[in-house]
Amino acid sequence: MKKVWVVVASSSKCRIFTQEKHNGPLQQVEQLENSEADTPARDINTDRPGRAFDSAGQGRHAMSQGIDPVEQETIRFAKKVATTIENGRKQDAFDRLVLVSDPSFLGHLRPALSSATHQRLSTEIAKNLADADPEAVRAVLPYRI
Repeated sequence: MKKVWVVVASSSKCRIFTQEKHNGPLQQVEQLENSEADTPARDINTDRPGRAFDSAGQGRHAMSQGIDPVEQETIRFAKKVATTIENGRKQDAFDRLVLVSDPSFLGHLRPALSSATHQRLSTEIAKNLADADPEAVRAVLPYRI
């Protein structure tokens, strides 16, 4: 049987499971946590935005943020998850990859994965099951993964 990794992720948590038998139970092998996931944006950005002068006149105004700090933290965590998956691929820890993630996080995770990892990707499921027990995760997977 080929080695399968089932990666269950959200913006706050990622769990990696393996499966020994085609329809057997999942065993968790790794867990990553995003400690900044529940932090309000006002606490992530502690500095006030910079100030700029108007092009004409005496006015000054605050410069806007380029990207939402919570979104930026989610992108950073997606890259961390992708790095863990890439390291597993390089060590031949899996032959096939299954991603189970909420749709918004999946949108950040996909582009962070290499083309070699995409070739091993067998299934994507757009559901947030990061806090679900392994049996609930297994229930949404195809019979043979």
